[in-house]
Amino acid sequence: MPFLKLAQIFITTLHAIAGLAFPREIHVINFRSPNLYPESLTWDPVAHHFIAGSLRNPSLVSISSTAAVDTLISDPSLPAKSCFLGVTVDPFHNRILAVVYSHLPLSFNGLAAYDLQSRHRLFLTPLSDPYSTNTAAGANDVAVDPDGNAYVTNSASNFIWKVNPEGERSVFSRSSSFTTYPVDQGTPYSSCGLNGIVYVSEGYLLVVQSNTGKLFKVNAEDGTAETVLLNKDLTGADGVAVKSDGVVLVASQQKLYIIKSNSSWSEGVVYDEKALDAERFASSVAVGGEERVYVLYGHVYEGVMGNAEREEFSLVEVELEEESEEGSVWAFVLIGLAVTYFMFRRFQMRQLATNMNKKIA
Repeated sequence: MPFLKLAQIFITTLHAIAGLAFPREIHVINFRSPNLYPESLTWDPVAHHFIAGSLRNPSLVSISSTAAVDTLISDPSLPAKSCFLGVTVDPFHNRILAVVYSHLPLSFNGLAAYDLQSRHRLFLTPLSDPYSTNTAAGANDVAVDPDGNAYVTNSASNFIWKVNPEGERSVFSRSSSFTTYPVDQGTPYSSCGLNGIVYVSEGYLLVVQSNTGKLFKVNAEDGTAETVLLNKDLTGADGVAVKSDGVVLVASQQKLYIIKSNSSWSEGVVYDEKALDAERFASSVAVGGEERVYVLYGHVYEGVMGNAEREEFSLVEVELEEESEEGSVWAFVLIGLAVTYFMFRRFQMRQLATNMNKKIA
């Protein structure tokens, strides 16, 4: 192979892998939906788009990677002034589950299930707190297991409902662990207890508690719970998601916490934190296509106050440290291999030239 051609191949190879040595551009999805004020976010792995609910009206929208927005569900038959809080996709049964909340004229909490193909409502299960006189039952977030059982957190009274695939509810876990830790009444989230929840494939749930910063492991069979021992509290914890490699992501207004465990979540380590834009109020995190992590900036506080209007909201990718480091490591490995190959071929060419000269001589 001519040396000039070899040099061209070498340069082309370096160009091809140079991008790996430097952080790729962060993906930002600025989408428009008048007064949506989304509080929760989930990823549909079949349709390959995000789904978010609205704090202002009973609608669910899909959001594509190019910021195209489509109304999936609009349900005016729900109680007056209803909105959607936590949402999750049940890919095993082609459903979306959404926590329903209404405070006017009468308080209502429920779980609605919709078929993702027909978009028809499958059931609406009222969720009440039999142990509280509080008019706001406090339903907040939802997770689903492979059998189609849904688990809904109660932020007011610190327990978890279970709703089976037919829409029948029960109180699943009222563990004493949920009320063990003191609450700082001076914080803006002091009244918000159990919040984000996610099902982990090993057969249990992970649940965060906003007003204590604790993370709980809940057995999906019997509802027994234990505190996950962490190296720090998850201050103001809200949304939670889990990657396929087991890394757990917890969003708060201020930070995204990245957590690992090698003990099946008896204990874990917050090994990284990413600062978030507090003014835009991140309330949820989701793992999208290609395992990319996105936080939802839904301007929740503004939406709850109800005295403002907004059209644009954002999903912003958060690049985890390990992903950046892995890209750089592989880039330098490939560069090293390319240089080695280049030098080897150059040596071969020199040997060939020397042998040719000897024959001519």
